[in-house]
Amino acid sequence: MDNERRILLVDDDQRNLEMLSEALSLAGFHVELAAGGEEALSRGGSQDYAAVLSDIQMAPVSGMDVLDSFRKTSPDTPVVLLTAFGSVDTAIQAMKHGAFDYITKPINLKELVLVASRAVEHYRLVRENRHLQSAFNERLRAASLIGQSRNMVEVFKLVGKVASGRTSVLIHGESGTGKELIARAIHDNSPRAARSFVAVNCSAIPDSLIESELFGHIKGAFTDAYSFRRGLLEEASGGTFFLDEVGDLSQAGQAKLLRALQEREIRRVGSNEPITVDLRVIAASRRTLQQLVTAGQFREDLLYRLNTVTIALPPLRERPEDIPLLAEFFLAKYGAEKNAAATSLSPSAMQALVRYTWPGNVRELEHVIERAVALATHTILSVDDLPPEIREKRNRDPDHKRVLPGTLSALQRERVFTVLESTHGNKEQAARLLGISRRTLYRLLDRYGLGKSQPHANSETFDRAPS
Repeated sequence: MDNERRILLVDDDQRNLEMLSEALSLAGFHVELAAGGEEALSRGGSQDYAAVLSDIQMAPVSGMDVLDSFRKTSPDTPVVLLTAFGSVDTAIQAMKHGAFDYITKPINLKELVLVASRAVEHYRLVRENRHLQSAFNERLRAASLIGQSRNMVEVFKLVGKVASGRTSVLIHGESGTGKELIARAIHDNSPRAARSFVAVNCSAIPDSLIESELFGHIKGAFTDAYSFRRGLLEEASGGTFFLDEVGDLSQAGQAKLLRALQEREIRRVGSNEPITVDLRVIAASRRTLQQLVTAGQFREDLLYRLNTVTIALPPLRERPEDIPLLAEFFLAKYGAEKNAAATSLSPSAMQALVRYTWPGNVRELEHVIERAVALATHTILSVDDLPPEIREKRNRDPDHKRVLPGTLSALQRERVFTVLESTHGNKEQAARLLGISRRTLYRLLDRYGLGKSQPHANSETFDRAPS
């Protein structure tokens, strides 16, 4: 059923209710009837509506009461009030309480259909705007999906191949490798990109809440169910449902999820009404699901449902050539966010990052750069700005192979940084060692986004960490 055309019509006058319902049904709306305010509140606790049209003068629950209730429990749902007691005061009061519109009786049926159409369109636009805003925010996050290594290029190719369909995808990789970013990249490049991307962390849902979280519930379904709530599967309908760490889902949760995926419909807790869901399912796990199946900890039939295509994400230690790209990206990101002094990494700091094994993968690298930027008081981050475990790794491995950049300009940049570091930031001495004038050195630093365009008497030293 199309929720975006579902209207709740509320009136304690049965003849009026039937007449208005017929006009709205002929206009293509799916109309549900409530013969009073109490029934309207009950239905609102168990169902989603694109609009509510309610008479004001009802007892014991008035149309204003209905308006107030829906504003609290379903703020996206526009409420239109109808009354024979039309007055400026009543209209102003209704609009102040958040009514979408106000129609006086006797009701012009053409006006009714027009206002209902506007209300339903408003509902659609509000929800679509929320989805688009969420998608925009998440795409900013997905910018950190960076890599030029062969392994990551193959991953990107696979993302491109599976994005256009609705095939289920299983993403496998260690914690911090970017499994959710890959899932979002698939969603953002799919025909479902304008709809919801709903992520659920299976590790965080206790068995007692699994049904309510996934399927939703109606008001009064259990002790703490004070209002109607849509489940995550319903929220994701039309879009993408991402199951993070699906290997941690309990056996009971696996059975309930499998049934929903097989039947493509759900029932809210406390309700027998089936709700069709249209989902693209992407799952992720740090654990090998086939091993869990062998150990009897994961359902084989659910695994088959989830892993039509498998994407294996390499750990960061297996793609060290991507570390400089990621480090520079995070440096620019957090430098801009915090308006920080740091704008670059020294060659020795970058080499220390490349040599480190990164047990926490990309997430750990991001946190290291964020911390360094937050604490830095100088323009170039040195080895001393990095955490002890990274510095110690560098000291234990003195005979490493140097990782050199590939272009001539990059080599020149590294040479300038290396000399500046060796002179502890003394620009005059660095220029002499480089065989260039101080003015040329300043021009180079300007090109790299560092230093000042002209030398000053009190700026003989390069910005650096205090010794």
